[in-house]
Amino acid sequence: MRKIKRGRSGRIRVAAMATAAVTGLVTAVFAVAPTAVAAPVQTTGSLVALEHLDKTLWRMTVHSESMNRDIPLLVLRPPVNEEHAPTLYLLNGAGGGEDGANWLAQTDALEFFSRKHVNVVIPEKGIGSYYTDWVSRDPKIGRPQWETFLTRELPPVVDDALASDGRRAVAGLSMSATSVFNLAIARPGLYRSVASYSGCARTSTPEGEAAVRGIVYTAAGADATNMWGPAGSPGWTRNDPYVNAAGLRGLTLYLSSGSGLPGRYDTPEHQAPGAPPIADQILVGGALEAATSACTAAMAQRLRSLNIPATVHLRPTGTHSWNYWQDELHRSWPTIAAGLDR
Repeated sequence: MRKIKRGRSGRIRVAAMATAAVTGLVTAVFAVAPTAVAAPVQTTGSLVALEHLDKTLWRMTVHSESMNRDIPLLVLRPPVNEEHAPTLYLLNGAGGGEDGANWLAQTDALEFFSRKHVNVVIPEKGIGSYYTDWVSRDPKIGRPQWETFLTRELPPVVDDALASDGRRAVAGLSMSATSVFNLAIARPGLYRSVASYSGCARTSTPEGEAAVRGIVYTAAGADATNMWGPAGSPGWTRNDPYVNAAGLRGLTLYLSSGSGLPGRYDTPEHQAPGAPPIADQILVGGALEAATSACTAAMAQRLRSLNIPATVHLRPTGTHSWNYWQDELHRSWPTIAAGLDR
């Protein structure tokens, strides 16, 4: 296995080494004008290590100046001609990839992308964070600055280390299905394609805020007041993609959700590895997916009202579970790739 390390000074070492490798949402919102935001603090990221694990699978470690910590990321690279490929940032749900509920453990993403000319970058951290910049320190998870890391610190490091072509897309499920819209709105021009699976773009209504607070607390034991401020404060509106949907104009968009009714994967023999008991998948996962279905339909209508094109897939069945997200990853790829000019 190859291992490339780059210290903060930028020097690179190459050495040989032996191998190793729920979230839910809710409903209803009304438009409010977005609030002005202070200019972001300029911070940088730096490559700490790039390790080849197996075949097309790598692990990258990048130091975040804004969070003063090293962030591990799994990277899927093209099988041949590794250079000059676009990059898909693929975000996990409420567990942030810190548990068994992640893209590589629960889906065929490794195999699926092994035949694609694209870099896929998957953060292995971010539990309960909404991949956003928190306004104050939380006793459970500190003060995450994921928006700064993902949109400002990480992309230059990835482009340099992987010799990418600079074209980018972002996709996420459940918790991060909200985040991907916010990241794209926060940094115009950074991404070309955005895909959102089983998410809710509404965060600033009482119902939406309650759902976000529940996800943050359930996943990380954290207080979302430290994320976007007290109830009704501008941070909640600023991070409401439904309200700020005009910022998605010009992007290639994909939105999807199931209805919440049991479908083809809601039987014991067809569950994803490590899935919850089938009764929980049907009852709890069904309720969660029904809520995201309403949110997704509302977001689709919002985009239509703004004359912003989007590919929308509202399935007649399906719960809040991984096999459906695997299908949506496959189904959305042609749309994502079209935005990347692949």
